[in-house]
Amino acid sequence: MRAVPFELIGRIPGRPGVSRVRVAGGVVERVEPAAGDAADLIVPGLVDLQVNGWAGLDVNAADVDADTIERLVREQWRLGVTRLCPTVITGPPQRIERALAAIERARARDPLLAHAIPGAHLEGPLLAPQDGPRGAHDPDLVAAADAAEVGRLVAGGRVRVLTLAPERLGALDLVAAASSAGVLVAIGHTAASPALIDAAVAAGARLSTHLGNGAHPVLPRHPNYIWAQLARDELAASFIADGHHLDAATFTAMVRAKGPGRALLVSDSVALGGQPPGQYRTPVGGQVVLEPDGRLRLAGSTLLAGAARSLLDGLAWAVETARVPLADAVRMAGAVPAGLLGLDGHADVEPGRTTDLAVLRPGPDGWRAVATVVAGRLVHGA
Repeated sequence: MRAVPFELIGRIPGRPGVSRVRVAGGVVERVEPAAGDAADLIVPGLVDLQVNGWAGLDVNAADVDADTIERLVREQWRLGVTRLCPTVITGPPQRIERALAAIERARARDPLLAHAIPGAHLEGPLLAPQDGPRGAHDPDLVAAADAAEVGRLVAGGRVRVLTLAPERLGALDLVAAASSAGVLVAIGHTAASPALIDAAVAAGARLSTHLGNGAHPVLPRHPNYIWAQLARDELAASFIADGHHLDAATFTAMVRAKGPGRALLVSDSVALGGQPPGQYRTPVGGQVVLEPDGRLRLAGSTLLAGAARSLLDGLAWAVETARVPLADAVRMAGAVPAGLLGLDGHADVEPGRTTDLAVLRPGPDGWRAVATVVAGRLVHGA
């Protein structure tokens, strides 16, 4: 059945004035000038490679099922995120398996969900066991992680992004095997030497996961594993732009080092995203504290326990606080992550393209998505 045609009106970054975008038959049919001075922005749909949860929905909960994943996707559509990788982190093998199976069942029940979920992001358990690089991941499960077991999970084709520490036994072989199978292999939660970073790149790693986080609080001035990853042009880098994981100056310097074509935004959001401040107990990190400013930390510690802000919040912070040019920030939240996964429809707003779009409304109390289009269908807004 053909989708009902509809029109969107707003400013397209990089184009002068206001545009009217007509969507029909699942594609942008035409883009033409429109009268007025609309403040809304029409951008390619946002793509988030790292979503652990949102609005009380937790990918890593013991009872996660396909309904959880579907509801999570629909909540993300309300935030302008049209495609996402539900992120499964370090956990007992049965919990990881249950989460991966739930993601696949959600994809199988609806073509629109399959479009919205390119696959899972498996973050762990093959990570550095040291305090700091390990982050909030369970130390016992990280220490016991086996490369062969992780390889078995990845070999099923359900995982599109794999984050690991290249210094772990068997990790370099896993990088080569997974990348050859089309998995986007990322370096993260690592304490690797620069030589091992180089070896991982040679084996096929193409991304750094939330660079600057999952790291020791104090590092040698140089060399260290952050400089080594910044220096490799083969590595794109994801950044959590919430003002807590990186301050504006550090974020700006790292994005400039990578360039907007190799820098991307992720939320790393957890189930407490969008929830009121307070103390909570979660499957990831145990007892955590969500502070009024949105900082989420382990109780009794300054260590962060994921993020409580959305990708849309990160886009707004990058533009308004870090002063990233709007067109660059939009690419970092859409075209760059989509390109890493080989997804089309996110590079620009042009006629003839199968399209994911978001209409964003900046405001003094934050940005919100007033309409979201997935595969040419209006899934949020009017």
